[in-house]
Amino acid sequence: MQTTGKPRVFSGIQPSGGLHLGNYLGAIRNWVRDQDKYDNIFCIVDLHAITLPQDPAALKENTLDLAAIYLASGIKEDQAMFIQSHVAAHAEL
Repeated sequence: MQTTGKPRVFSGIQPSGGLHLGNYLGAIRNWVRDQDKYDNIFCIVDLHAITLPQDPAALKENTLDLAAIYLASGIKEDQAMFIQSHVAAHAEL
């Protein structure tokens, strides 16, 4: 990802259950509104979700649903988005 000289924002949401109004009002709405002001990296932080017991099939489904919600909410496809567990370095020391 090339930088544009804009401040960088890194933020994410856990896919541990259904999204709620707080997720939208506290994060997603602001990401959509401000996405052209910053170099954004939006993450689905699924590794953080496993700090509590999770049904693997439900976690996978919630992860894919959250990716779709990011896009459906108006986050542009050219913004950096990734799933935390798909980057091995997150679990390495």
